[in-house]
Amino acid sequence: MQALHLLALDPVSETTADGDSYGFRKGRAARDALQQRFLALSRRTMPKWILEADIKGCFDNISHDWLLQHIPMDRQVLRKWLKAGFVYKAQWFPTKAGTPQGGIASPTLANMVLDGLEERLLRRFPYRRPEGRLKVHIIRYADDFIITGRSTELLEQAKAEVEAFLAERGLVFSPEKTKITHISEGFDFLGFNVRTYKSKLLIKPSKDAQDRVWRKVRDIIRSNKTARQDELIGLLNPVIRGWAYYHRHAVSARAFGKLDSLIWKALWRWAKRRHPCKRKQWIKDRYFPALGSRAWVFACRDGLRDRHGQPGFLSLAKAADIKIRRHVKIRADANPYDRHWKSYFAGRRSVVTGSPTDL
Repeated sequence: MQALHLLALDPVSETTADGDSYGFRKGRAARDALQQRFLALSRRTMPKWILEADIKGCFDNISHDWLLQHIPMDRQVLRKWLKAGFVYKAQWFPTKAGTPQGGIASPTLANMVLDGLEERLLRRFPYRRPEGRLKVHIIRYADDFIITGRSTELLEQAKAEVEAFLAERGLVFSPEKTKITHISEGFDFLGFNVRTYKSKLLIKPSKDAQDRVWRKVRDIIRSNKTARQDELIGLLNPVIRGWAYYHRHAVSARAFGKLDSLIWKALWRWAKRRHPCKRKQWIKDRYFPALGSRAWVFACRDGLRDRHGQPGFLSLAKAADIKIRRHVKIRADANPYDRHWKSYFAGRRSVVTGSPTDL
């Protein structure tokens, strides 16, 4: 039922959405928000102060009354969704606020709740004023967003404006995650760290993002001490490739190399533990053969043969093999449901990017 109503609601959401909103929308992704950050902050004349904003329990605290009054769909159906409650450990819990738990329409509903914030800030802080540009811009991904400004005082005013906007919808800022930061100190957003180094803006994978992927890889290796080599490679490759493809639109070469180095050391320990009585050369030949011009590749034979009749190998993916590519941001006013944008989206999909996640 939610899927059927979403077919009609999503085009409305796309038509009325904020231009610099990138989360849970067709044809948009975190890489578009990443590129917009770069465009907004990379020039020397751009704003130097950032309001890092996070909404406390956004999906769980949206006002039902606001949703029922402003979402353009059958109110009886929407009310049933909102008041249905949820079951946890065989016990039913009522829902007095928030969007349906796990519902496929929830991201669209949440986006529609926050749409209009960009226009409100534009009215309150227009681009041009007699005293100069205020440089107030908002970049939002779902309920996580940043606001730029030329001074801390200006961002305090913007924060108050946003607080009033959220209060109408039953939402509040998370005090622990909401703060004003200078661009030279840097801030984390969507798994990336944004910071200027000697007036040059660099966007890199954040330290937390690097630590998380390393802990995940390490746990996989530790929990598969007796697994076959091909099984371990099958578990590690999706994690390595997925993380690298997500971060390849930033300054990530050093982070990729560091991850590959840590993984190699962990796998060498994994191999030595399996054969404590074998010489290092034997372990190297067994688990780290040379493939082509590359030595020390964690690989094993996969039972297949290549076009030349030579034995095939299943090898571990390397993050450093993923090429760094600058992403072309989607147009702010692009609408996938508008026929005038059909050729534009077709052109974006036809670009050969090397990864289906970039389409």
